[in-house]
Amino acid sequence: MIPLFKPYMPEGIEEPLREVLYSGKLAFGANGRAFEQALNAYLGTENAVVVNSFGSAMEVVLDVYGIGAGSEVIMSPMTCLRSSQPIACRGARVVWADIDPELGVVSPESIRKKMTSRTKLIINYHHLGYVGFCDEINQIGKEYGIPVLEDCLDGIGGEYRKQKVGTLCDAAVISFDAVRLPNAIEGGAIVFRDSRLAETARLKRDLGVDRKHYRDENNEIYPGCDISMTGYACTMSDVNALVALKQMPELDSLLDHRHRNAKRWAELLAGRSDCRMLGVVPETLPNHWVAGILTDRKLELMREFRDKGFCASGVHLQNNHYSVFRNPEELPGVEEFHRRFLALPTGWWCEVK
Repeated sequence: MIPLFKPYMPEGIEEPLREVLYSGKLAFGANGRAFEQALNAYLGTENAVVVNSFGSAMEVVLDVYGIGAGSEVIMSPMTCLRSSQPIACRGARVVWADIDPELGVVSPESIRKKMTSRTKLIINYHHLGYVGFCDEINQIGKEYGIPVLEDCLDGIGGEYRKQKVGTLCDAAVISFDAVRLPNAIEGGAIVFRDSRLAETARLKRDLGVDRKHYRDENNEIYPGCDISMTGYACTMSDVNALVALKQMPELDSLLDHRHRNAKRWAELLAGRSDCRMLGVVPETLPNHWVAGILTDRKLELMREFRDKGFCASGVHLQNNHYSVFRNPEELPGVEEFHRRFLALPTGWWCEVK
């Protein structure tokens, strides 16, 4: 069966990888800095900060924004636990907003209704690579003085008005795990619009240490270098960074392959009365991590596509069903969407014909 997701590995990586593995320099170093620079160039920013996982990216950004006990964070429950659990782990309350059942992304109107004096962060998740309502949600954040975090759990490559995801809100978290593009086997990044917050994130990813001043001329720890903030040990290894870096020149062609497959799915399904392609927010381009469809025959179509050799899946279970969040609110848009949504494969490993 053609899988829904599959890790990509660039050709010719064996020898460069071997060189790193036996170099004695495995921690964040030359490859990490080069990948960070390549990511900045691709996104058109200077404020990308790479870390060792998407979970670490969430931890750091929540820390930078001071999210903790007493805070409320508004987000869609139609997401992955990697986005929602870090909020609960910090003692903050997750407030579920409803979604647009025709698009799968969080509803600006629902966010506005959920705003309170305790709201400290809004998360705009690009559901499975389908870009959310950026202008509308950013406007709500601006009105209330609340930052908006762009959740790029399903990778980069999407666009809104020709601007790349990862640069559309006050901050962004990005995944580079095994089935994203590029993949670092495991990795993530944080992007802040404010360069001062980006610098804080750089320090926090490395235990609050400013490495430029941490050691003296004898390579001993310099006692004059103070550690003034809490931080995490979550820098990306040079092995993981190399894997991601080698994919950057191929990123556009890999994304184009996805777009072609998504277009072909639309052509193949256009004549059917029992399903239709998932809608998109105006002026957006999904990264087509999957091709989404809506149907009132979800289970039957899932079996049909699988019988034809294509893995089809609903992917996420709505997180408001999990007791850990202590907020089991029923949301009609979420329930309708989950009942009808299926994802189909688009990636480099398949040709939809």
